[in-house]
This record gives sequence, structure tokens and C-alpha cells, in this order.
Amino acid sequence: MQSFSASPRELVASLWRNRRLAMALVEREVAGRYRGSFMGIFWSLLQPMMMLAVYTFVFSVVFQARWGTGGTSKVGFALTLFTGLVVFNIFADCLNRAPGLIVGNTNFVKRVMFPIEILPWVIMGSSLFHAAVNVLVWMVFYILIIGTPHLSAFLLPVVLLPCIMFTMGLSWMLAALGVYLRDVAQIVGVVVTALMFLSPIFYPTSSLPESYQLLMLANPLTPSVEQARDVLMWGRQPSWTLFLAYLALGMLVAWLGFAWFQKTRKGFADVL
Repeated sequence: MQSFSASPRELVASLWRNRRLAMALVEREVAGRYRGSFMGIFWSLLQPMMMLAVYTFVFSVVFQARWGTGGTSKVGFALTLFTGLVVFNIFADCLNRAPGLIVGNTNFVKRVMFPIEILPWVIMGSSLFHAAVNVLVWMVFYILIIGTPHLSAFLLPVVLLPCIMFTMGLSWMLAALGVYLRDVAQIVGVVVTALMFLSPIFYPTSSLPESYQLLMLANPLTPSVEQARDVLMWGRQPSWTLFLAYLALGMLVAWLGFAWFQKTRKGFADVL
């Protein structure tokens, strides 16, 4: 029986070795989402514009909300909230689709030479494309409402790394579990929805009591959400100590998820 390496080196080597295939699949994934629609891929730009407009109206007119104890304009609240959602949507999109990833691509699984371990990377690539479009929309609104963005905004891809690695690890794990346990998709949907409200997206971590702030740090989304706001909204440098700690954790989770996927993939074809 064919054996599959689960080493950390193979995690990176597999992506590099199949980078052209992965890019082609990402392009197909992005194009396929809008295939048949009148405006096509333009929807990827129009949808976040519409959502940000809705957030601006709801929070600045209906709720008249401000971020924390003040200091942020009503319209700025929508931009602050949208920043957190950009990060969360990367996580949510990948995890919601992961349980059905292998089940929905049985033709790839039954091809002996096809590197199915890159499929979670394909979903991540598609999610990052849409995140980049969302950031572009955020930039346009920020320039129109507030002014020139901070130079620290260039650090956004860096502060997203822990979230990306953590999400990849869970995606590999859930993709494998989804083959054997079809109920996983239903459970993941509930958990992801709960995490949206248990993450500092609609509120700052500082607004919570100190005991809950420490508990919030157990949520791996918290550092990326908070640091994305730091570099985009406030022009602050991220906490590099916290960043490195969560990056190390994210890399560990990525490797564990990849190892689980590689160890269990031998039975995929039999189950499917």
C-alpha cells in the first residue's frame, strides 16, 4: 500500500511541488463561484461594497454605535467591524467547506497520482482572493471617509499568518473527518457561527472584564483580529511576542492537521 509522508517538510514541499496545479485550481474555484451570473467575477467586488454600506447604515444610523468607550466615529465603527470580518471570513469559509472537500471531489481521490493534500490550499487560496478584494473595498471606504491609510497596513499579510496556518491545520483535519463522519459538516456550521460572536469582531477585547480577556486569548482568532485592526485602523505595530507565540501554535496545528490527513487518506477511496 502506498505510504504518504506526514513530515513538516512534506507539508511545504507538497505545495511547492504542485504550485502550478494549485494555482490553476484556485483560478477555477474563483471563476466557478460566479460562473453563469451576469456580472461574473465583478460580484466579488460588489458584494463587500454592499455589505460595508449596510454595516455603515446599521451601526452609524440605527444603533449609533461607537467602538469601545469612544474615539471612533460612527462610520468608523463599520470599518472597524469590517476589518474583523475580513479575518473571520477566511477562517469561516475554509472550515465550512472543509468537511465536504474530499467527499465532493471523489474523482480526484480515485486518481492515484493526484495530490489531494493540496485541496485545502485551494480553498484557502480562494478565500484569500476574496479577502484581498474585501481589503481593497475597505481601503476605498477608509480613504473616502477618514483619509490616507496608515503605512502599517502593509503588515496585514504578516499578522494573518497565524490565522492562516491554524485554519489550514483544522481544514486538513476536518476534510479527513468529513469522509468518515458525515455529521461533521453540521457540527462545524454551528461552531463557526458561535465563534463569530465569541471572537472580538463586534466588540473590542478591552471591553470585557479582565478574567474574560484572558479567556478570549484562548480563541486563536483573537490575536489576528485584534492585530489586523491595529495595523489597519489604528496604525500600531502588532505585539510581536504575541504574534510569534500564536504563529508557533498555528504552525503546530497545521502540521498536526496535515499529519492526520496523511495518515487517514489511505482509506478515503474505500469509504467513498
